[in-house]
Amino acid sequence: MFAASSRFARLLLTIYLCEFLLLAIAPYDRATWLAENIPIVGIVLVLVVSHRWFRFSAASYLAMSVLIFLHTIGGYYTFERVPFGWITDTFGFERNHFDRVAHFSVGFYAFPLAEWLERRKLVNSRVLVFLFPVCAIFTVAALYEIIEWLYAAGAGQAAGAAFLGSQGDIWDAQKDMLADGLGAIVAVTVYLWLRRPELNRE
Repeated sequence: MFAASSRFARLLLTIYLCEFLLLAIAPYDRATWLAENIPIVGIVLVLVVSHRWFRFSAASYLAMSVLIFLHTIGGYYTFERVPFGWITDTFGFERNHFDRVAHFSVGFYAFPLAEWLERRKLVNSRVLVFLFPVCAIFTVAALYEIIEWLYAAGAGQAAGAAFLGSQGDIWDAQKDMLADGLGAIVAVTVYLWLRRPELNRE
């Protein structure tokens, strides 16, 4: 389950490149598309370059790809305009929650972080394997909300609102951070559950 995977990583990269090129054609707002895609392209580049020195498991690459795919879609439409009405209608929401799902998937990066900590033997405590990735995701979430605020303040009202995707919710930043953190808790819990047979033998 946790064997390093190169073939699967290349497959996910190919799918992402196809998605990126397709959704680079006539996005709803080019400035928002650019702002939303810069951090995602950065993540992909880091994973491509680091693949030579550290190869994650297929499960980790899959976990990391969820945000990449969702965020690229959000950049094309802007998050509040992603066709997600069936969820909104089904659950009676008052707003489009596609961005919340994307934020929840940010937490999935806690899975590869836990894997990296263990394979590098940086921690030998299950408590730390759980807590460190969760705290790291909460920290990144808070920093990203600050970056979003600074960009929105400087980009102007329309572009800033599209980038934030807050849809009038004054607690949007706090809810986004909570979604990130809950995603991290779920991801690390799944990681430890999958590792359970190996941990019991140690």
